[in-house]
Amino acid sequence: MVRDGGRARRRGQGELEGQVLGALREADGPVSAAWVQERLGGDLAYTTVVTILTRLLAKDVVARERQGRSFLWTPTADVARLAALRMRRLLDGERDREAVLASFVTALPPGDEQVLRALLDTAEPGSVNNGNTAHTGDGGTED
Repeated sequence: MVRDGGRARRRGQGELEGQVLGALREADGPVSAAWVQERLGGDLAYTTVVTILTRLLAKDVVARERQGRSFLWTPTADVARLAALRMRRLLDGERDREAVLASFVTALPPGDEQVLRALLDTAEPGSVNNGNTAHTGDGGTED
């Protein structure tokens, strides 16, 4: 929970992961979970910070190296990559990918739509889907 004008508010989904990754990116090198905890203001339990770091490790956006009985953590991606992973996970959970993508694109402000079109135009064929699955024409995936 975060205090907002004296009232506690629940963090948005992924907000804490973004804050932890952002703190790691500000570090001069590998850091401990305790360093991250302190950097975020110390209001989070140490175990919460370790849990978030472990989730980020599973998403391949941080790396860890053992130092004694604990680990030092290093970012391997930026917050934009983390947001892209969340978007991809949401899309993968839908049956009609084409409808979801069409709805997403039509809801974009004109500037964002132009950025997306430019990115797709400059992408190498096959590089847009850099995940582990290939998409079929029927909205499904092949492994």
